[in-house]
Amino acid sequence: MTLHQGAANAAAQPFPASVASERWMRWSHSALSASAAFWLIVMLAGQAVFAMYVAVFYGGATLAGDVERWNKVLPKGYGAGDAFGNAILALHLFFAVVWVLSGVIQLVPAIRRHLPALHRWNGRLYLCCSAALALGGLWLVWVRGGVVGDVGQHLAISINALLILGCGAKAWQAARSHRFSDHRRWALRLFVAASGVWFFRVGLMAWLTLHRRPVGFDAATFQGPFLTLLAFGSYVLLPLASLQLYFHAKDRRSPGIRFGAAVLIGGMTLILCMGAVAATMGMWWPRVSS
Repeated sequence: MTLHQGAANAAAQPFPASVASERWMRWSHSALSASAAFWLIVMLAGQAVFAMYVAVFYGGATLAGDVERWNKVLPKGYGAGDAFGNAILALHLFFAVVWVLSGVIQLVPAIRRHLPALHRWNGRLYLCCSAALALGGLWLVWVRGGVVGDVGQHLAISINALLILGCGAKAWQAARSHRFSDHRRWALRLFVAASGVWFFRVGLMAWLTLHRRPVGFDAATFQGPFLTLLAFGSYVLLPLASLQLYFHAKDRRSPGIRFGAAVLIGGMTLILCMGAVAATMGMWWPRVSS
């Protein structure tokens, strides 16, 4: 038999089922990992831009002694004679910036592996900022008042605050018990839950980009069925459900489930990317550059 004939006979033989299955398993794992990496990059980059906007716009106005500039964006920003309310709002904005920067550090695997002490202390800072944002958000919505939206949107924000506190507590308990696999998953749930404000904004801008006008809500009152659905979807349901889908697909040795999850996560990330770009160009950058 010639070498040519031997190669032809070998090519005619089907691959063993185990080889084909293992190949699909590797491809599906790579697809799921790539979609998760794409999601994380978009999240961190988008939130970094949002944090820069908050720091430059609100921090710049404060340092310039022009805190009334807050009222160009917030329906109830700086209030004359409301020292306590102004302080809570200022701290809320400050913790938002620190939370984003702390989250970037906390989610870098190399830091977790090579700088464990920094990871632990930064994790404590991250938990404290998350709790402060949740409690501050509840106070601003239900005590100080003046937050835009209807009761449905306020309820979604409140449920989100409870989710943040709950996920933070579970992440802390798991770390204290040295259940680090559980800790990482609860920490990711905390990150996703605490990103609800960002999800809402980029989701709204993606919707407006697609329709070119307000659809399903009144822009003047900032109320309507779409905004209520978006609030519950952004603050409560979709991000956490997507993360749980990723966990489920990662745990299952099923190429079909992994490919399906990769497609869904990748598609939703494209929408987030579109909304983040629209929010940056349409909301955040004009306010910073003006």
